Amino acid sequence: QVQLVESGGGLVQAGGSLRLSCEASRSIFSIYRMGWYRQAPGKQRELVAAISSGGSTNTADSVKGRFTISRDTSKNTVYLQMNSLKPEDTAVYSCNAQTVVGSYYWGQGTQVTVSS
Repeated sequence: QVQLVESGGGLVQAGGSLRLSCEASRSIFSIYRMGWYRQAPGKQRELVAAISSGGSTNTADSVKGRFTISRDTSKNTVYLQMNSLKPEDTAVYSCNAQTVVGSYYWGQGTQVTVSS
C-alpha cells in the first residue's frame, strides 16, 4: 500500500504561482508512476502531469510550458510547480501512485483556486 499526503493548494490570482507537494509513505523508486490529476466542477478528472520511477515525465498540453512535475527521492516527494496560473486551472488537484502490479492509490486532494 501507498499513503499519499498532499499540500500546497490555495487561492492565487491569475498569473501567480503555486507548488503542490505529494509525500509518499514509501520509496518512490518502488512506485511505477506518480502523477497529478485535477477535476474541476462539472468536468471529468484529467491527468495534468506524471513522472515514472525512472524519472521520465509527461505533461498535459493544456499546462505544458506552465506546469512542471519533479521529485525529491530523498524525501519520497513529488512536486507540481504551477506558474502563470489561469482561472481555468481552478480544480481539486489529487496525487496518484500507480504500482507495478497495477494498483492505484490517491491522496486526499487539494483545492487550487485561481481568481481573475
